[in-house]
Amino acid sequence: MGAIKNARHPFYDHCDEALDRIRHEGRYRNFTPLARHAERFPVYGEERPDMPDGRDVVVWSTNDYLGMGVVPEVQEAAIAAVRDHGAGAGGTRNIAGTSPLHNELEAEMASLHGKEAGLLFVSGYVSNQASLQTILTSMPGWICFSDRLNHASMIAGIKGARASQTVIFEHNDLEDLERKLAAAPADAPKLIAFESVYSMDGDMSDIGAICALARKYGALTYLDEVHAVGLYGAEGGGVSQRDGVADQVDIIEGTLAKGFGVHGGYITAAAGIIDFLRSTASGFIFTTALPPCVVGAALQSVRMVRAENWRREALFERVNTFRQRLRAAGVPFTMTPSHIVPIPVGDAECCKRISRRLLNEFGQYATPINYPTVPEGTERLRLTPGPFHTDEMMDDMVRALATLLRAEGLMPEQRTGQAA
Repeated sequence: MGAIKNARHPFYDHCDEALDRIRHEGRYRNFTPLARHAERFPVYGEERPDMPDGRDVVVWSTNDYLGMGVVPEVQEAAIAAVRDHGAGAGGTRNIAGTSPLHNELEAEMASLHGKEAGLLFVSGYVSNQASLQTILTSMPGWICFSDRLNHASMIAGIKGARASQTVIFEHNDLEDLERKLAAAPADAPKLIAFESVYSMDGDMSDIGAICALARKYGALTYLDEVHAVGLYGAEGGGVSQRDGVADQVDIIEGTLAKGFGVHGGYITAAAGIIDFLRSTASGFIFTTALPPCVVGAALQSVRMVRAENWRREALFERVNTFRQRLRAAGVPFTMTPSHIVPIPVGDAECCKRISRRLLNEFGQYATPINYPTVPEGTERLRLTPGPFHTDEMMDDMVRALATLLRAEGLMPEQRTGQAA
């Protein structure tokens, strides 16, 4: 019985086989080399070995929905924080101490959502994963009711709490949720985990109705507002603020990387819940804190977005204008109640091909969204027009989409058998 020498570990073969399968299914993901130009956003620069001089590309898939990442005041706040505090945080907040910037930003986020306290995490993914896992392992008998389309970070946190029970309810189906809540033991600790804006379909949950069910069946509510903060509500507090129900939600989670254009995640809740998670969540305790430049920039961005409603108005004017142009050109899109504009394709390879041709032939970049991000057969381009997209940019994109979708037989008149 000796060691096997010079043998190739089977994991190498597994990787090769899995990647071959992903390529065959048209799901292999290539990074597109694009450099953002702060002064020209949403114009980026594309540089490839076969394109030494580069070229301009208009990007339609950024999650920096308001373009706050390129606002001069936000950039200057980041620079000032580096000069004052250095490039990094120097460690976790337990080890290296907490800067005033971190405390100010947590207080700002708590104020935005009308909660007693807030807690910063290194990303929105980590804030969901760490918070949900910690909550659902805190007491025996937890039952988590999770919307079927919840984000991967929420699913990771829920699955990580192995001793808890997970009940999946159909997406935005209040009747299904109530049936499953009613069937659960009355004395079991319960949590309902859901989102406000679902980023791939662009639809929204009925937060007030879910909170009403939570009260009826004694459940805690955990709301992901990642794709809504900054964009909805009088101050950008999300859909819960817009609908006047933020006070009914126990825990509101969000990001600083989308509507606020910087980086990082956070949760807000009652002071006791925040202190408990600060003291017990490994995803917070054992991770180096956000760099001061990130926190300083985020703090400036949040304050500006809260005070300047015209940014939200500009976003939705652009979204509505883009939809009107798509409709006038006969380009199919999914109408949503949010700022997200999906272009349905329905095939992974076709979706990638259209995205590639948009970039190579028209200088337009739109991310192809394929499985496992969305179910097979529902592949789409996901467009997020923003305040910096001009009418000329929109016209160019609409013409490019019409040309390519027609070439693929995906225009409405082709699908109904009418002449192109």
